[in-house]
Amino acid sequence: MKKFLLLNTLLILCLFQLADAQKTWDEIDYPPLNSFEKPDVEIFELDNGITFYLVEDDELPLVNLRVLVRTGGVLVPNEKAGLHSIAGTVMRTGGTTSIPGDDLNELLEDRAARMETSIGLSSGSVTMNVLKDDFDELLPVFIDLLKNPAFPENRIELAKTQEKSSISRRNDETVPIGIREFQKLIYGPESVFARTTEYETIDNITRDDLVDFHEKSFVGENMMIGVIGDFETDEMKQKLSEAFESVPAGQELELDFPEIDYDFISSVNFVDKRDVNQSFVMMGHIGGMRDNPDYAAIQVMNRVLSDGFSGRLMRIVRSQMGLAYSVFGQYGSGNFYPGMFYTGVMTRSETTAEAINAILDQVRRLQNEPVSQDELNDTIDRFLNSLVFEYDSRASVLNERMSFDYAGLDPDSFDRLVEEIQAVTMEDVQEVAQKYLRPDALQILVVGNGEEIGDQLEQFGEVNEVDISIPEPGDDEEITAGDTEAGQEWLNRMADAALPGGELDGDLVFEADNTIQTPQGELVIGIKQTVNFEDEKLISEVSAPMGQVTMQIVDGEGTISMGGNEMPMPPAEKEQAMAEFYRNHLYLALNRESLDAEYLGMAEMDGAEFAHIRINNEITLNLYLDPNTSLPAITTYRQFDPQQGQRVTVKTVSEDWQESDGVMIPYQTTAYSDDTQSALTVIKSHSVE
Repeated sequence: MKKFLLLNTLLILCLFQLADAQKTWDEIDYPPLNSFEKPDVEIFELDNGITFYLVEDDELPLVNLRVLVRTGGVLVPNEKAGLHSIAGTVMRTGGTTSIPGDDLNELLEDRAARMETSIGLSSGSVTMNVLKDDFDELLPVFIDLLKNPAFPENRIELAKTQEKSSISRRNDETVPIGIREFQKLIYGPESVFARTTEYETIDNITRDDLVDFHEKSFVGENMMIGVIGDFETDEMKQKLSEAFESVPAGQELELDFPEIDYDFISSVNFVDKRDVNQSFVMMGHIGGMRDNPDYAAIQVMNRVLSDGFSGRLMRIVRSQMGLAYSVFGQYGSGNFYPGMFYTGVMTRSETTAEAINAILDQVRRLQNEPVSQDELNDTIDRFLNSLVFEYDSRASVLNERMSFDYAGLDPDSFDRLVEEIQAVTMEDVQEVAQKYLRPDALQILVVGNGEEIGDQLEQFGEVNEVDISIPEPGDDEEITAGDTEAGQEWLNRMADAALPGGELDGDLVFEADNTIQTPQGELVIGIKQTVNFEDEKLISEVSAPMGQVTMQIVDGEGTISMGGNEMPMPPAEKEQAMAEFYRNHLYLALNRESLDAEYLGMAEMDGAEFAHIRINNEITLNLYLDPNTSLPAITTYRQFDPQQGQRVTVKTVSEDWQESDGVMIPYQTTAYSDDTQSALTVIKSHSVE
């Protein structure tokens, strides 16, 4: 009987749950949300100009301190672009004049604390996150970091090397290229809002520059400090006043944001990136400012156009038309300088133009048709619901208040925005679309595979191909004239020695072990290479740790195959492979009559005398020929190392020359970069097929 009653009770409960599950969303009773009371922000100021913002939060035994500094990259001249970023990095990594960087790391790790520094375009930030019990001990350390960064030369050089490494990789990915080049179209390539750091600008930065930048920026008149955590306000005010009164007042910096002289023009711009099979598109024009009276209506318009999967771009261009992997758009409104109006899409190469037209249709639709009342209501509801998260914690309240004050906005800006959003009408959305959007004067930028895209872009206007090559610093190597007649004679001797059979008909095939020096140690890989110097064919079958990889350049096209998958060879990798191809002693021997060679006399290298022959080409190649064999014992050339951001001397030492099928090749070659060994190649066998 008890079992029957229990079973009957469970059945009734299940029926109730089933009935509840069948309710529509507006019939379900939801429990009330936890209330969140907006905390008061205690604000006070010291005589040296520092303004403090305090919010108590005893949920966890932590204290978080954030210094917002009125400074930024906008103060940095173009010839030293990147200075602010390096200053923000080395200020922390270099430690202080009394605590070296490594010691500071250890001190913080022992207490599970963090101190970080960074400087962006329009502000700087220094933060400390500590346990409540460690606050008193670590606050003087934080003040020391704020006032007395050491800026040691070794940390500066490391930061500059890291920045140069980032420069070398900036053309690897499609989306960053598109965003960067689109900003240049809108603001101008030399504008502080769009400029890029270059190897040369990084080289121009000195320690004195960093010290001067810090001294002018990190003073009381430029600082706002927010503190949130487990403390009593009166006690914390006393601690902060005593700790920060030693910070010099200095002078308040004026962040001079240049005026943007923008012309509404139409342009079509293309970056040809052959190693991709899809296009990344950005198109738009200059945007506006945050203090625009139409700001609320513009934001609602933004949400109608692009609000995740609820926005028109996603619903129509992606979901209905199937033209996009991702699609987006926004009319940007900046606090300090105008934002950008942009729309963008990631689409297949063959649908590039179709996707552009689909987006343009939606932009024009905003101008030509009022939104429906239902769409407007849904958009405003989603917008207001998302704004809840602007004030979902005490920390967000503090950060928002500081940000408003820093930007010169009224503290009630958020509450007023909510009211204005609620009042936006269908007519308002259409009006701001007509007033601020210019689909007739868009700048279009496409990053994609030119071979696959073809002539699709021509329907939008004349196509301008954008050069994204990375400028390399010059080389100060001195060039002296040599004897061309003697140079040709020595080159002929080398050719006769390298090809005792007199010719090379067919493919040269060799197998080797290549030992490469990596940061993790030596890496040995097996390689079988097939080379045809007449057809300029290069096929490398590499036994790498991740598996068999085949790289080939045939008929000018480079590919990489692995695990049954094939992809285009990155242009930089192909260029490097062909550069080595053209420096090969056999290529030089076979093409000796077309080369510009000079004899520079006998030279001592590694304790021996060699005939010095210079091949004048795009990259100057120095051959040091053994006078007894006429074979190149050493070759050197200068090239740019993108990882180091500077030119290095590459030297190859060739030994153990052996002949097979009428061809001489060195069975051991050792490569050096600025006297540091980088690779060792040992040939196992070679033949002509």
